[in-house]
Amino acid sequence: MVGVVVVSHSPRAAKGIRDIAVEMGSSDTRIVVAGGDVSGGIGTDPNAIAEAITEAAGVSDDHRTQENNTEAGSTDEDDNPTQDEVDDVVLLVDLGSAVMNAELAIEMTTIDNTVRIADAPVLEGALNATVEASSSKATVESVVAAAEDAREYSKVDWVKRYCVAIVKSSRGL
Repeated sequence: MVGVVVVSHSPRAAKGIRDIAVEMGSSDTRIVVAGGDVSGGIGTDPNAIAEAITEAAGVSDDHRTQENNTEAGSTDEDDNPTQDEVDDVVLLVDLGSAVMNAELAIEMTTIDNTVRIADAPVLEGALNATVEASSSKATVESVVAAAEDAREYSKVDWVKRYCVAIVKSSRGL
């Protein structure tokens, strides 16, 4: 599987984007948000992004605690996730400074799987990424590609074509 992280300067925007992606896309995808700065204001926080990456990868706090216990001398490694149990992760970010903090967060994480930042509009990209990530055949590359396909959407042209089609249909044309 592939997890998705939405990074936004606004905590409310990040949660709203996640809600739309889950409602319109798929609730089967692990989609996590990291929004706002350390104090909950406008900004981004690399620590919160790193935590979101870890959560989206499917590494729970229990596994991280167990990992720390193993390092401290415990030998029960059966509870630690294997490489196959940890998901790849795709990040969608809203502004340029979020990219910098996302890159820093990627460096801070301890998971070995692939983490990529998609160069996509955050809302449309998150929707596409969520749908693609719900596929059993999804890869990090296919999820990034789906998110980045959203760059080509023209909302105005789509609405115009859709409205024209409705008018023609209602008039029997």
